[in-house]
Amino acid sequence: MLNKIWCFFFLSAFVGACWQTINGDIAIWSLLVEDLFASVKTAFSISLNLTGLLCLWLGLLKIAENSGITEKLAYILRPFFTRIMPTIPSDSPAIGSMVMNIAANVLGLDNAATPMGIKAMEQLQVHNPHKDTASDAQIMFMVINSSSLTLIPISILMYRSELGSQNPASVFIPILIATTVSTLVGFLSVAVVQRLNIFNRVVFMWLLIIFAFLFMLVLGFMQIPVSQRSLLSGAVGNGILYFSAVFFIFWGLLKKRDVYADFIDGAKDGFRVAITIIPYLVAMLAAISVFRSSGVLDILLKGIEKIFYFLGLSGDVIPALPTALMKPLSGSGARAMMIETMQEYGADSFAGFVSSVVQGSTETTFYVLAVYFGAVKIVKTRSALPCALLADAAGIITSIVVSYYFFV
Repeated sequence: MLNKIWCFFFLSAFVGACWQTINGDIAIWSLLVEDLFASVKTAFSISLNLTGLLCLWLGLLKIAENSGITEKLAYILRPFFTRIMPTIPSDSPAIGSMVMNIAANVLGLDNAATPMGIKAMEQLQVHNPHKDTASDAQIMFMVINSSSLTLIPISILMYRSELGSQNPASVFIPILIATTVSTLVGFLSVAVVQRLNIFNRVVFMWLLIIFAFLFMLVLGFMQIPVSQRSLLSGAVGNGILYFSAVFFIFWGLLKKRDVYADFIDGAKDGFRVAITIIPYLVAMLAAISVFRSSGVLDILLKGIEKIFYFLGLSGDVIPALPTALMKPLSGSGARAMMIETMQEYGADSFAGFVSSVVQGSTETTFYVLAVYFGAVKIVKTRSALPCALLADAAGIITSIVVSYYFFV
């Protein structure tokens, strides 16, 4: 699947560039090559910027692992994970790493979530009998990550505030609904493909506990004055982040570990992982770059606009569609589209509202796939990409629907 999509990006970009040349735009080839080279530099820069974060968090996670923290987390959530990932041993340290990764995603702590996720993927790879092919457990974990259940969309609230929104946090509940639907659809689609029995008491009770907890957090968040929500969200998220680091070190000392040596041991893996993912990021970002620069993405957008008009749907949502189309392909591209929409139509316009909700509804699927699977050198992704894209579609459609309901 990934091989076909990657080839499609390049071949469709070539056809699109040929079509623009026929229409007199001979500069398209220069633009195509410039963007191609720029995407390669971007891929390397991302890997380089990730190196420090990977070293830091993989070092801290090594302390957590050696001092028994991840083992205790795994013990608590073992009944749930052994049912949705039956091929993983109940005592695997991957369970604890996955818990910390998902918790970081929920809190919007991307700089911690990625290293934790890569660590979990490497631990899952230990139990994978076919090293170049994604296992069922890795597919489930990757899809949950790409759907990205996020409780506190700090960056989106910040951008809305900077662009003049009178109520930046008005998108908070719509984003939570959209990202929840995205995660549920992704989870259920993988469960169906893998024929998992998720309708048992243990899984149902854990899902109920998780969403009840999220609901209570939302209620508490809504009691805070609007002007303070973004600031408090950032303070709480970063406070939890630093507390986690201090707790890992403190617990390691209690267990009489040489925490500095443990940290260095884990940090060494950070550099190795950063180097490993470079080819995968280069391949994916280069393909996405030419697909966008060739004009094929614009043609696709115009086709969707015609479908909207044909169905008699409101044209107010159309300016937000570029963000929706770009979101699975490029995080920075989708963010740029969201900002451009708010700048042109206003942060408090319907288009600006929808683009903000779409931006927070799901993760950049192709980036997550390239980084997580690239870290363990997996090239055969099986059902991971279709399930992740289905989750993306569910999140985007839900974003549009709830925006009509919540926008005032």
